[in-house]
Amino acid sequence: MRVLVGGGTGFIGTALTQLLKARGHEVTLVSRKPGPDRITWDELAKSGLPRCDAAVNLAGENILNPLRRWNETFQKEVLSSRLETTQILARAINKAPQPPQAWVLVTGVAAYYQPSLTAEYDEDSPGGDFDFFSNLVTKWEAAARLPGESTRQVVVRAGVVLGRGGGAIGHMLLPFRLGLGGPIGPGHQFFPWIHIRDLAGILTHAAEASHVQGVLNGVAPAPTTTNAEFAKAFGAALGRPAFMPLPSVVVQAVFGRERAVMLLEGQKVVPRRTLATGYQYSFPELGAALKEVVA
Repeated sequence: MRVLVGGGTGFIGTALTQLLKARGHEVTLVSRKPGPDRITWDELAKSGLPRCDAAVNLAGENILNPLRRWNETFQKEVLSSRLETTQILARAINKAPQPPQAWVLVTGVAAYYQPSLTAEYDEDSPGGDFDFFSNLVTKWEAAARLPGESTRQVVVRAGVVLGRGGGAIGHMLLPFRLGLGGPIGPGHQFFPWIHIRDLAGILTHAAEASHVQGVLNGVAPAPTTTNAEFAKAFGAALGRPAFMPLPSVVVQAVFGRERAVMLLEGQKVVPRRTLATGYQYSFPELGAALKEVVA
C-alpha cells in the first residue's frame, strides 16, 4: 500500500513509518518542511492528494509541553494544529479522483472521556462535551468526517503512549532514574496507557484491514492501572524507588489548572472494539511494556 502520514516526523509517526515500511508499504510524510518522501501541508492544500491507499493524521502541537504557558496564544495553536491539518487532509481526500481506501485520525482518550474514579468507558461511551479539551476532540473528529462511503473512516483515541526516546517516558525517565519519581498528585486516578509498538500496530491494522471502521480505543487491554501503580511499576523496571509524589499544586503551577486536570485526574478506558476487530497486542501488560521501554 501507499500510505500518506500527516505529522509523521514525530515520536508516533517515526514508529508508524518504521512498521509500515517493515510490512512492505510505501510511506509519504506530510510535514511543514519539504524533503525526500515528503510533501508540505501547503503543497497538499494547493495540489491535492497524491495517489495513496490510506491516509493517517497524527499532526498536533503537544498539549502537555511544560515549556509553553497555557495562554490564549498556545490554546489557538493547539486547536489550529489539529483542526486545520485534519481539514486539509479531509478536503483533499474528498476531492481526490481516486480516494484512499482508509482514512485514520488519532485523537486522545484523556481529552474525550470525562475523568471519573468509577465509570468505565468503551468506544460507545459518551464524552466530548465538558471542557476545552473534550470540545476540541469533538471538533477534531467532526473535521475528519467524510461524506459518502467510498473511504473507510477510523478514529483511534490513544492513551498515554509509552516508548523509548519520546512521549511521556521522555519527561519521566530522569527523575525516576534518580529515585525521585512517584505518583502525580493523588495517585489513585486511572492511567490509560499504550505501548508505542501497539499504537503503531493498531494504526497499521486500521489502514490494512477492510473490516475496521469507526472509533477504536488505543489503550492496553491490561487490568486498569492507576497513576500510583504505574509509578511503582516504572520504578521497579528501573530498579529504583518511586515514592516521591509530585504535589498537585506543582502540577497546576507548571501546566495551569485546565491542563493539569489531564495529569491529576484520569479515566478507566477499555479497548472493547479494538479487540473485537482482531488486533493482537504485543504489550498487553504494563510490566513487560515498561521493561522493553527501559531496556
